[in-house]
Amino acid sequence: MSSSIQVRRFDRYFLTEQTESIESYQQAISITQNLIIKNLSQQGQAYSGLAPQELKTSLRNFCPKSFIQRDIQKIQAELSKIISNAAVVTHPTCVAHLHCPPLIPAIAAELIIASLNQSMDSWDQSPSATILEQQLTQWLCDLFGYSNAADGIFTSGGTQSNLMGLLLARDYYAKTHLNWHIQQQGLPPEASQFRILCSDVAHFTIRQAAAILGLGENAVIPIETDENFQLKPANLVENLILLKQKNLRPIAIVATAGTTDFGSIDPLTELAKIAQDHDLWFHVDAAYGSALKLSQTHAYKLAGIELADSITVDFHKLFYQPISCGAFLLKNQANFSLIKLHADYLNPESNEAQGIPDLVTKSIQTTRRFDALKLWLSLQTLGIKTFGEMIDYTIKLAAAIAKIIAEDPELELANNPTINAVVFRYRPPQATATEIERINQHIPKQLMLEGKAIIAQTQIKGKNHLKFTLLNPLTTLTDLKQLLTQIKSLGQTLQQV
Repeated sequence: MSSSIQVRRFDRYFLTEQTESIESYQQAISITQNLIIKNLSQQGQAYSGLAPQELKTSLRNFCPKSFIQRDIQKIQAELSKIISNAAVVTHPTCVAHLHCPPLIPAIAAELIIASLNQSMDSWDQSPSATILEQQLTQWLCDLFGYSNAADGIFTSGGTQSNLMGLLLARDYYAKTHLNWHIQQQGLPPEASQFRILCSDVAHFTIRQAAAILGLGENAVIPIETDENFQLKPANLVENLILLKQKNLRPIAIVATAGTTDFGSIDPLTELAKIAQDHDLWFHVDAAYGSALKLSQTHAYKLAGIELADSITVDFHKLFYQPISCGAFLLKNQANFSLIKLHADYLNPESNEAQGIPDLVTKSIQTTRRFDALKLWLSLQTLGIKTFGEMIDYTIKLAAAIAKIIAEDPELELANNPTINAVVFRYRPPQATATEIERINQHIPKQLMLEGKAIIAQTQIKGKNHLKFTLLNPLTTLTDLKQLLTQIKSLGQTLQQV
């Protein structure tokens, strides 16, 4: 008995050397490119202004019960509606979050990445991509002052990199202090005593990582910061002594190089010395501030980062890469052995013996994108000098608008920016404390619904504040002055409600 499979060609759906395939690819890319350009050219504001419920109504029926085949030309109206209701990250008043405009070469690299679809877990799935990521990772290690003993891996961003830093800190402590191998044996009985110390304005992913690692959020000890929102070394030492008196086990110190709200950088050299004195893993979360290494003017602010056991670097912030793109750097590459695993079907040990580089042994991800290409192409296209100039410009811009805010009687500045985050609030002399809280809570939402701007809101000691995160080198001081005028005008209107 014989069986046969009816031949059906699917070339039009995949990029191959076939003529039909190439024509289909070119058509899809052309239509998409034109839609993006058209909508961006028509966008005179940071957002369309649709409220969540309005947007939900506008996009109703976009996901029918049954999808039927349609040519991409017939889907342009839906695509246009999705694109036109996105936050416009290149707009000069889209200044809410650590959410950058992407560089054009990085966008081009995204097309290559998606088209080739290399999977970074094994060399046979990503031959040239594996080699390039290794080379770029070594360049990053050199950039941050590490020796040839260092290594790293590209990640999805700061969250994953922080998790890896604390994962290795936990496992390293258990191995060196308890002769316990967590990878094989699970958490040791002493795990409930493990403690991680960081500033009280450190990123929430430190607590999240502790929870994921089975230590619990309560394992994170927040240390009081000073008036510049930097961790106080003296307070850190006091807490270390107290913890040991309570028979608890500090395993790591986490420093922040660029806090989310203020861009504050902890005193890295002092903290590294404390970590060394107490035999603790020293991790630096430089997701925000790491790009300062590209600046000839501001690189000094990261002095001491080379002393860290591990570093979080995030490229979809001040490196201007499309989401997602980050890296985890490790001072001593031997510590990757704490998470190394082999699978016969993927990365057998025989590969390692033959010198075949399978990067999955250094990652908590299996399938990964070839994100290193984005950064590499951007560096090749712009060069270090232009990168540094863009970063320097945004820092000057932040300082200039902070000075204007500080001198305005209707506004109150909360911080002198270390990088380019400016926190302040609308505070007219005649308003009550309750009115000030209510007004500052409503200003960001109202600006977005009017399509004028996307700004952030945060709290300092329980009080509502506004925030400009000035990553965009296309934003001008004039843009920000006009935005402050709109904020004050809106504040006056809200005060009368």
